[in-house]
Amino acid sequence: MAEVNCENKEDNRSSKNGEQSIQNNWWVYMILASDNSFYTGVTTDVERRFLQHKNKTGAKYFYGREPLSVVFREDGHSRSSACQREAQIKSFTRKQKERLVMTFKVSDSAL
Repeated sequence: MAEVNCENKEDNRSSKNGEQSIQNNWWVYMILASDNSFYTGVTTDVERRFLQHKNKTGAKYFYGREPLSVVFREDGHSRSSACQREAQIKSFTRKQKERLVMTFKVSDSAL
């Protein structure tokens, strides 16, 4: 799946047989960039999307900087809720984003 335009709030469509299994498989993620900035995005496959950013086939944001690592990811979203959460995180201050990343690292290390 290619880059997602969250300004188009269209939800996922159900499959032909009425299943909505793909409805809640969207992720919100944050990547730490080489200039110490955070990039926030949404996708259905965080690993694939990170590689796209690394290979310069993802967001233009990474044309002038390198993606270093995924520092936050949150699953269980519909496309719409993922886009809403992305917008919320993008509105956070640097300190709030750092807190979110730290919370993720603590809960992720318990896995």
